[in-house]
Amino acid sequence: MASRRNVLRTLATGLVLASAPTTAQRMEQLENWLQQGKNEGKIRHSVARWCFSDYKLEELCTAAKRIGIEAIDLLNVEELPKLQKHGLTCPMVAAIRGGYGITKGWNKPEHHEGLFKLYAELLIPKTAEAGMPNVICFSGNREGLSDEQGLQHCVEGLKKLLPIAEKYKVTLVMELLNSKVDHPDYMCDRSAWGIELCKRLDSEYFKLLYDIYHMQIMEGDIIRTIKEYHRYFAHYHTAGVPGRNEIDHTQELNYPAIMRAIVETGYKGFVAHEFLPKNPNKLLSLEQAVKICSV
Repeated sequence: MASRRNVLRTLATGLVLASAPTTAQRMEQLENWLQQGKNEGKIRHSVARWCFSDYKLEELCTAAKRIGIEAIDLLNVEELPKLQKHGLTCPMVAAIRGGYGITKGWNKPEHHEGLFKLYAELLIPKTAEAGMPNVICFSGNREGLSDEQGLQHCVEGLKKLLPIAEKYKVTLVMELLNSKVDHPDYMCDRSAWGIELCKRLDSEYFKLLYDIYHMQIMEGDIIRTIKEYHRYFAHYHTAGVPGRNEIDHTQELNYPAIMRAIVETGYKGFVAHEFLPKNPNKLLSLEQAVKICSV
């Protein structure tokens, strides 16, 4: 019996080892991803400014160009002219100001007047003046609202603003964020809710920012969602899950496969890296992310 137990224990150990990749195997997989990135380049890369805020904007622009990044995400409108001399763009302009932002957005009628003024008089005209295509927006927190009430209120407010967006040819892009870890009570926390809002507004100047990190936490099913609903997505963000750190072998998402799915949809916009590097050499982590996602 002792011998039998030893044999079974040995077999069980072997099965576990066979099913779980070793550190060496995962590092080899990562190296393969990096090699793939060197040979192809169908993804246009951006980087979220706030994740690298310890670098001056000029420094980040210089580093981005060296790495092969064409854009900087989430800059304020006042910062946009600084990109021109570097030949970079801002595919998603920031909009957190005046007390409005992630927690205080379009799902409350009492915010509509202030938000309309902010977007119509400042954000949309300045975004267009700089030649940038998109400006971000947010649903706001639920604070007791039902999903249906939130949808109705967002439609009421955004419908009044969309003629301004159409006039300037600037797309309003609502970000999908997780309410489980990072943004408790945020309303636009599932693809289905955001897509329903897009359908009700029925405008090419309103779409979603599909944040892969946030939606992996809330619902998973990333590749199928991208393939089926890509027409509603104007922009993508990356980060490692769990932890919002590097998108390398230490986390659960297969970013090369996700990038290939995005490419297959015919998407021509940008994928922005919005992770918080644990590596003290943050730019090295950023360069690695670009290589991993360059499919």
